[in-house]
Amino acid sequence: MADSSYDSSATAAEALERLGSLSLRELSMESLLQTVAELAKTVMPGRPEASVTLVVKGKPTTLASTGELATALDERQYERGYGPCLHAADTGELTEIADTRGETRWPDYTPAAVRHGNLSSLSIPLLIDEDERIGGALNVYAREPHAFDDRSRAAGAGFAPYAAVAAGNLYAYQSARTMADNLQIALESRAVIDQAKGILMERHKLTADQAFQVLARASMAQNVKVRDVADQLVRTGEMPPP
Repeated sequence: MADSSYDSSATAAEALERLGSLSLRELSMESLLQTVAELAKTVMPGRPEASVTLVVKGKPTTLASTGELATALDERQYERGYGPCLHAADTGELTEIADTRGETRWPDYTPAAVRHGNLSSLSIPLLIDEDERIGGALNVYAREPHAFDDRSRAAGAGFAPYAAVAAGNLYAYQSARTMADNLQIALESRAVIDQAKGILMERHKLTADQAFQVLARASMAQNVKVRDVADQLVRTGEMPPP
């Protein structure tokens, strides 16, 4: 049963007020997600642990966790490819397990959850970007059965927009950073290849295309990237041995 001494309305209001007062410009998205998880742990009943899951094109990741219970159960679901947090993330439906010991929807997951001491759970979907197939869930793993009532479900739902914004922004930032890193690598590769072509053109009186073909043939012969062949030539003045 839900904890009769638990006052979700008061504690949730205080927690949401704290979240609302945070400066997003001064707080990293990782820190905001961890704060959401920690506050959910504090507010929700059943002596819980909490986590935030992000699912990008079918690939799930835990972005924040308050403890081993949440991390272990997230990872168990990722290994099996199903479970309450993945269901919430995929369908956009609030997903609750009232008593893990009698749950039949995910028979390969729930016995492990019971062994870890999780007797009920609540996964609140995070609406991030349906078109890009990016979803998520705020997961609350309680150590007591039937831990959640209407007030606690509403409290959990109150945290979801904060987690969704933070998770979406973190993904966008990481994607932009990855694109920038890849662009930088591409630019560096192009520069060293151009240098190597210039060496070959000067040394052997080749055209630019002929010089690149020399690099390409060496790359195929050695089973290494053209950039690596070019880098060796620029650094040592020598082509890799045939």
